[in-house]
Amino acid sequence: MVTEAQRPFEAVVLAAGAARRFGGGKLVAPFEGGVVLDGALAAAFAAPVGRVIVVTGADADPVAVAALAFAERADQAGRLVLVHAADHAEGMGASLRAGAAAVRADAAGAFVFLGDMPRIPHAVLAPLAEAIRAGAAAAAPVFQGRRGHPAVFARELVPALRGLGGDEGARAVLAGLGGRLALVQAPDAGVLFDVDTPKDLASGLDS
Repeated sequence: MVTEAQRPFEAVVLAAGAARRFGGGKLVAPFEGGVVLDGALAAAFAAPVGRVIVVTGADADPVAVAALAFAERADQAGRLVLVHAADHAEGMGASLRAGAAAVRADAAGAFVFLGDMPRIPHAVLAPLAEAIRAGAAAAAPVFQGRRGHPAVFARELVPALRGLGGDEGARAVLAGLGGRLALVQAPDAGVLFDVDTPKDLASGLDS
């Protein structure tokens, strides 16, 4: 019998956006010897999770190919689940809804990664999970007073993620938690760094 403390989390990687500010194709753009999506996938597979659910949308085929290629290189293809958000144009809420719908009901909770955040420090992942196991409803990293990603949601909040719509992301679920949201200090600004435009590919953590 699996105890509550042994129950694995699952990871949801949101990779469905059209990347209009970037000019399209952002997640498969070259970055640090791979593509932008690789960094988020590396963090997701490094987290204390069973499966990694990648939500595709606007660039579904190239994103799926990139995700599978990374998983195969890492010998983790058996943990990868690809989910397509047919209504991705509705906004991030639709993508998150699709990912949350794929999270197993008996999972301890869900990590939510953004596909365009390639420098998440792996050292913050276990402490985030530990905060949930200690009783927090959700947990998020902070660096120099700024809240970053990924956010982690306890099992009790996954149904709320499944009910999101439009362009409202996980912030809508986190907003009313108050003290039930645990903030975990991150070791560096990777929890804040994202790629929005091509110039971000060269700007690193100083962007």
